Amino acid sequence: MAKESMKARERKRERMVARDAKKRNELVKILKSSDDSEETIQAKWDAMVAIQKMPANGSKVRVHNRCGLTGRPRGYMRQFGISRVTFREMALAGKIPGVKKASW
Repeated sequence: MAKESMKARERKRERMVARDAKKRNELVKILKSSDDSEETIQAKWDAMVAIQKMPANGSKVRVHNRCGLTGRPRGYMRQFGISRVTFREMALAGKIPGVKKASW
């Protein structure tokens, strides 16, 4: 079971990513443009500096997937939104239809 402070930190990161996504995408688009004129080079430099000044936790790579029930960060199964341990417990209890115990 994850600590409440860790879960709260993840929720805060998710909010920051949602808030900064549009601005970050616009700056990345400027950086990836193929034009190499003097004005574009200066714009790319300014975009790079602007991205570096943005909070690091506002980047989407900083957000971790966590189990929706326990908050466990490891063994996360995207299709179900839960960890492998929780999936196994629910499958054994018959709460997930169509899952047969093979050899886990």
